[in-house]
Amino acid sequence: MKEPEVTPELAKEHGLNEEEYERIKKILGRAPSFTELGIFSVMWSEHCSYKNSIAQLKTLPRSGGKLLVGAGEENAGLVDIGDGLAVAFKIESHNHPSAVEPYQGAATGVGGIMRDIFTMGARPIASLNSLRFGSLKDAHTRYLFSGVVKGIGDYGNSFGVPTVAGEVYFDESYQGNPLVNAMAVGIVKTKRFASATAKGERNPVMIVGSSTGRDGIHGATFASEELSEKSEAKRPSVQVGDPFTEKLLLEASLEIIKNGWLIGIQDMGAAGISCSTSEMSAKGDSGMKINLDKVPLREEGMTAYEIMLSESQERMLCVVKKGYEDRVKNVLEKWDLHCEIIGEVTNDGLLHIDYEGEIKAVVPPFELVLGGGAPVYIRDQKEPDYLKELRKFDINSLPEPDDLKDTFLKVFSSPNIVSKKWVYEQYDTMVRTNTIVGPGCDAAVIYIKGLEKALAMKTDCNSRYVYLDPKEGAKIAVAEAARNIVCSGGVPLAITNCLNFGNPYKPEVYWQFAQAIEGMGEACRFFNTPVTGGNVSFYNESPDVAVYPTPTIGMVGLVEDLNHVTTSYFKNEGDLVFLLGEDHEELGGSEYVKVVHNKVAGNSPEINLQTEKTLHESLLNLIRRGLINSAHDISEGGIGAALAECCIINQEKMLGCEVEIPITSRKDFSLFSESQSRIIISVSQEKRNAVETELNSLSQSFKLLGKVTGQKLKIINYFEISLSDLSDVYYKTIPRIMGSEE
Repeated sequence: MKEPEVTPELAKEHGLNEEEYERIKKILGRAPSFTELGIFSVMWSEHCSYKNSIAQLKTLPRSGGKLLVGAGEENAGLVDIGDGLAVAFKIESHNHPSAVEPYQGAATGVGGIMRDIFTMGARPIASLNSLRFGSLKDAHTRYLFSGVVKGIGDYGNSFGVPTVAGEVYFDESYQGNPLVNAMAVGIVKTKRFASATAKGERNPVMIVGSSTGRDGIHGATFASEELSEKSEAKRPSVQVGDPFTEKLLLEASLEIIKNGWLIGIQDMGAAGISCSTSEMSAKGDSGMKINLDKVPLREEGMTAYEIMLSESQERMLCVVKKGYEDRVKNVLEKWDLHCEIIGEVTNDGLLHIDYEGEIKAVVPPFELVLGGGAPVYIRDQKEPDYLKELRKFDINSLPEPDDLKDTFLKVFSSPNIVSKKWVYEQYDTMVRTNTIVGPGCDAAVIYIKGLEKALAMKTDCNSRYVYLDPKEGAKIAVAEAARNIVCSGGVPLAITNCLNFGNPYKPEVYWQFAQAIEGMGEACRFFNTPVTGGNVSFYNESPDVAVYPTPTIGMVGLVEDLNHVTTSYFKNEGDLVFLLGEDHEELGGSEYVKVVHNKVAGNSPEINLQTEKTLHESLLNLIRRGLINSAHDISEGGIGAALAECCIINQEKMLGCEVEIPITSRKDFSLFSESQSRIIISVSQEKRNAVETELNSLSQSFKLLGKVTGQKLKIINYFEISLSDLSDVYYKTIPRIMGSEE
């Protein structure tokens, strides 16, 4: 195929502006070839270069705590958990592909994040996700929801890693642009983790795994533009996954890393060979000479441009220690994997690409990558006009409901509150037999084999709060993730984030982004949970609307003693029910105001970080002393929803309660308030004095609400509802909507 002439117009079609095209010519000292244009276009896309976000990201706490590598230094974050072990974890988005092809988009999102973990030398032990869709009343939303869940389940189940936690929210703002964020967690020995680097002249460069096809070409640039009606035509930009090949790749990668035969290894994710060759070379301050004739292809007539940009899945790039090539090949062949030496490391600081006897590209890799020569922009900011109007809204103007019981059931039946069992029943949550606490409680807990320790993990973000106040909403996302970890008996260690926003060229969107980063950084510094890395996903817009700003937090914590593992549900008849924390009747962005009054307005709840930290310390002290039987945080739906969940989360032994909740001003406000820093705990009667003494000594506010008893939720000053009725609403609402009720 005759390559087209490279012009400014062609560069623009590749997502490069005039200034960037001129910059490329200056770097090269000439006009780029067609293949070089393709390489620059994907490497300088937002998805790969973070050109519109990196300046803000650098303000986050990216070191400290127990981090072993700084944010962005490797494929995933790495945190020391003692005993010579570290936890590797990361979250990334696959939003645009999932909007176009939900099954493969979600499946390959899981596959890609798993490769980021095991290329660190870590064995994946858990998968999590955070999903956002439009209204479930819409048939297309149900199609997307069903396809994404099936894609996640099929890939994870086949690959053999449990999917143990996540969140699913529904809101009209996501109608044309669902969010699919996938997180993976793995364990590695601290002295055995691998690096994504290339160095050592003449060390061979090897491609490993699946053959290269035309799937996924320009996937990175596809993810760096707004969705439109034309997006349907970009189905070729959605990759196709093969979890069985990935499983073989996992085992082979861990074996060759363990044997010490590699200089470096990297997943071929976004931008494929272009990304892995340039990033590894730049990290090692080296270059590479690559012969694309050696790349195993599964389609005829592929050009150098297509081979360099292909995002075919289940592929890795390895830099092997010279002299160990045959040993590496033997291991890969044992696992029935393709492997081919396609080039070697050089010391000239250039990436040479040859194909069919021609030089197709000669580019300096450092100029391609994040932190190197890739463009960095700080966009204009403007506080959105909508905020002034929404913040004027007087919550007290809402009419009081006539029947609080019916109103409660309406709120409790919201798809955002009810059980997501329909989702996680499609996932294998117990494979590998490490799962101590699976989906349904505040956080998942995974046993670390051979130790008396476990990891707690959670994804979190209330995007309505972020919409109403990006800074406060992002702080709350971090705080609530930490609260969920603590409720499960863990000490928060660090976070990864997936920052889902609209078009950064719009000043209102960039203001939201910058404010959210500021709030996230403040909370992470306060809780000493540094940011290990993550993903920025801009352009989450359809022609009609941008999604709510959604900075998803993935947090991992350490449970230092298995006896400290705590779950959400009531355990024993007669236990006392306490409320930790205080209600300030905060309804802005609440499920109640949205579901009952069809408004998203007012001020988001406020978060006092010191109050939150005191709550964490108080609860952890109670857990470590063996003084409580359950802990559950109060979030969407307020104290009423939280109490109902405590009664029915454990379907095998549901236990009701008889309580009286404090009323600050209005009964509906106190029932549905989403004030932060509140937790419900249950305590054996004989431990009441010890609990109260401990809480008083820490100046932690608390109130005795009542006791665990019977088969109904009885809020004395409100209403009573049988647990069978609550259970029917909680567990059958989504199956009914999806047409799969038993």
